[in-house]
Amino acid sequence: MRRVLPQYDYLYLGDNARAPYGPRSFDVVYRFTREAVMRLFSMGCHLVILACNTASAKALRTLQQNDLPKIDPDRRVLGVIRPTAEAIPPLTASRHVGILATEGTIRSKSYDIEIAHQAPDITVTGQACPLWAAIVEANEADSDGADYFVKRCIDELLKRDPEIDTMVLACTHYPLLMKTIRKHVPEGIKVVSQGEYVADSLAKYLERHPDMEARITHGGTCRYLTTENPDRFTECAQIFLNEPVIVDNVTLG
Repeated sequence: MRRVLPQYDYLYLGDNARAPYGPRSFDVVYRFTREAVMRLFSMGCHLVILACNTASAKALRTLQQNDLPKIDPDRRVLGVIRPTAEAIPPLTASRHVGILATEGTIRSKSYDIEIAHQAPDITVTGQACPLWAAIVEANEADSDGADYFVKRCIDELLKRDPEIDTMVLACTHYPLLMKTIRKHVPEGIKVVSQGEYVADSLAKYLERHPDMEARITHGGTCRYLTTENPDRFTECAQIFLNEPVIVDNVTLG
C-alpha cells in the first residue's frame, strides 16, 4: 500500500500480544478486532483495512453491518479477502484454485464464498497451514523445518485436488516463505501473493469514493503501534519491511 499510495498517512496497529488469531473462535476474533478498530478510530483514522485474513474472515461482516452504523456511518472498515477473490478468476485456466491459510480462515469458508460470487465455476480447495506464520515470526523461513512443513502442506493440497493451477497465499506472513513455497510447487502452477491486489483495490476504492479520499490525511508518514513488547515487534517488523521502524506500545481491551 505504501508503495502504491505513498502520499497518505498510515497508522499500523499490530495486536501481537494476542496473536495468532488463526486458532481462535469467531467471537474472540471479533472482539479483539473491534477493540483494535475502535482504537484506530479514536486516533483519527477514517478508513481501516483489516490486513489479517482471519480477522477479515471472522469479524469484518459484523463490524460493517452491526457496528459502523452505530459508531460512525461515515467511517469504513475493509478487508483483504474480497480484493484477492476478485483477482483470482482471470488467473486460473483449469478453474481449480488452492487456498493456503490459517485454520480460522479455512474454516470460515470465506474464500469459497467470495470466489463463488466472482466465478461460480471455480473449484476452491483450502489447506490450513498452522505453523507457517510461527515459522516466519521466528525468523526461520529458510530453515530445514520450514522446508518440511511447507512441503507437507503443499503436497496435501495437491493430493486433494491435482488440477489446481493457482495457489493463493492467504496470510500476510506467507510471502516471506515464497522461496521455499516455489521450490515445492510444481512448474506451471501460479503462486499468488495478495499484497499487490489489495493495494490496487484500495487505490480504486479511493478513486470511487472522493469523499473518503478527502478525509484521509496526506502527509506521507507511517507510524507503528503494537500490543507486544516494542523491541520484539521491531525485530519482526524489520524481517517484513527491510527497513528500521519506530514503534510505540498500546493496550487494547
